[in-house]
Amino acid sequence: MSGASEKLLYCVEQIRNKTDFIPETALVLGSGLGGFAKYAHVAATVSYDEIKGFPISTVSGHQGQFVFGAIGGVPLVIMQGRVHYYEGYPMQDVVLPIRVMRMLGAERLILTNAGGGINPAFQQGGLMLLRGHISSLVPSPLIGENIDLLGARFPDMTEVYDRALREHALQKAKELEIPLHEGVYLQTTGPNYETPEEIRMYGAWGADVVGMSTACEAMAAKHMGMKICGISCITNMAAGLGEKVLRHEDVKEAAAKAEADFSKLLLGIL
Repeated sequence: MSGASEKLLYCVEQIRNKTDFIPETALVLGSGLGGFAKYAHVAATVSYDEIKGFPISTVSGHQGQFVFGAIGGVPLVIMQGRVHYYEGYPMQDVVLPIRVMRMLGAERLILTNAGGGINPAFQQGGLMLLRGHISSLVPSPLIGENIDLLGARFPDMTEVYDRALREHALQKAKELEIPLHEGVYLQTTGPNYETPEEIRMYGAWGADVVGMSTACEAMAAKHMGMKICGISCITNMAAGLGEKVLRHEDVKEAAAKAEADFSKLLLGIL
């Protein structure tokens, strides 16, 4: 057994020693969006720092714990805060939480993030459903020895974001009268925001929103056969498309302002 396999199984074992809750769906809450966990009927919480060998969130706006519970009768494991590649973790550790949640029983994954709008038709505070992503600027989480218990060596990525889940999300948004764009998300390494020249290039590539997470997690989840839905909260227009200097504090504030629509949509989807 490889070191990566042993680490994964050890993390799962430690969580199982704290709770026997079996989730059906995993939900990752991005920057400024952690408050959604208040809607859960909580069965257990496990802080990341209680799990030996588990990566710890170091970014403001990421609480750093698993919340186990149910929303609308759906058994959930919620990540209040994720870890990022720019925090200095190897990519294997960045996606470790996703793999742990799959091993705990989750078959579906809802990924959320705070992103910068590239598409000029989008506005600050809007929401975008991920139709696809561009991950070529960050290392693949599948580099290295394949963990056979998770999936195949060469997984297909033709449709990372499940079509049925996307149609379901779009229908719920329509019912709730919440504007929901569909588009392509591009992940960079961060932690710096992009230059205007880079944003113009990403737009030419077909990207609608840019951020520093999500695509690598989706890739790892697809490798494991999970059904994935991704939603971006557009907290700012990307460099060169707005008048403000980009700051993380403003990103969190904009996410908080969009929380009402975001929460209504997530509750509808669940």
